[in-house]
Amino acid sequence: MLTDAERDAWLILLRTPALGAAALRALLVREGSAAAVLAALRSTPPAALPAAARHWLRAPDGARLAADTRWLQQPDRQLLTCRDADFPPQLEAGAGAPAALWVQGDAARMLVPQIAIVGARAATPEGLAHARFFAGALGHAGLGVASGLAAGIDAAAHAAALETCGGTLAVVGTGCDVVYPARHRELAARIAAQGAVVSAFPPGTGARAAHFPMRNRVLAGLALGVLVVEAGQRSGALITAHAGIALGREVFAVPGSIANPMTRGCHRLIREGAQLIESPAEALDALRPAIAAQGLRLRECLQIAAGDASSAGAGPQDAPAVTADGGRWLAALGHAPVALETLALRVDQPVAAVSAALSLLELEGRVARTAGGLWQRLPG
Repeated sequence: MLTDAERDAWLILLRTPALGAAALRALLVREGSAAAVLAALRSTPPAALPAAARHWLRAPDGARLAADTRWLQQPDRQLLTCRDADFPPQLEAGAGAPAALWVQGDAARMLVPQIAIVGARAATPEGLAHARFFAGALGHAGLGVASGLAAGIDAAAHAAALETCGGTLAVVGTGCDVVYPARHRELAARIAAQGAVVSAFPPGTGARAAHFPMRNRVLAGLALGVLVVEAGQRSGALITAHAGIALGREVFAVPGSIANPMTRGCHRLIREGAQLIESPAEALDALRPAIAAQGLRLRECLQIAAGDASSAGAGPQDAPAVTADGGRWLAALGHAPVALETLALRVDQPVAAVSAALSLLELEGRVARTAGGLWQRLPG
């Protein structure tokens, strides 16, 4: 918990012109606290600081700092600094980590194993359906779903996560109080109420192109993997994917028609080494080592989707459980290949919940997908 003096020092430092996150982190290591860094900067010879920084440190805008303080006084808002014990440790990997995060909502959600789902703003109906499918299934499987609150794929992923697993993370390139695009105001409010909106930028910060690389770095850094669903050749989603590659994250891309310009970015990523992905089970299998490294077992994550009452209360508790022998699901599947939607009707459960349960059985070698996308039991 920050003292008032330390919080006030942080607010001044985070708005100091030309003082980037890397420089601030280095000063914190040397000086030990934000208050000490502020004192050291104020005693630095004027010639050693840019004029804008010198002016701000000498006479910071009291009205702006007061507005920041008022924003933080709301019960669902906080400033997490890199000196705090609950600052997300996964963000510390690699260069370019933020010095602090502004959070509206439940900051603890950042500590849940996440997958970032991103893609084109001008997505096709097929791309939006893919985003909803993967977000719903992976959310039911116990992973947190994160995205960037942009139009298209991002919004579809957020909405599906809210509907199927109760929450999602939105990492934004504005202040948490500035919704971009503005038409996502209601969606942002739902995310803040059921998950969290996260930003490396102070309240009131508008949408600026220069801020989105940091947004993309934070989004990729919080996640175990980045899934790209439709992206043009110059899509911002590719920046998030490349940030994930630089941070050592798994990167997945959904392929599509060569006639669709919104799949060319995905095909480019696949040529560069991203994993071609066709089902949630493939992502879960690839993320198994990273999930284990965070102290969870993949089976535990998948049991959340099946409504296991022992699993941390996530997922619909009335869903059919995946028992030790998977009997209920296998019985519903029968002996002939079945479409996912057909099986969902048979068991009267959401498609995402059925997909997650089948993913567990697929990883156990008990079911498989046919070339036509149907599900079938395997012998044994």
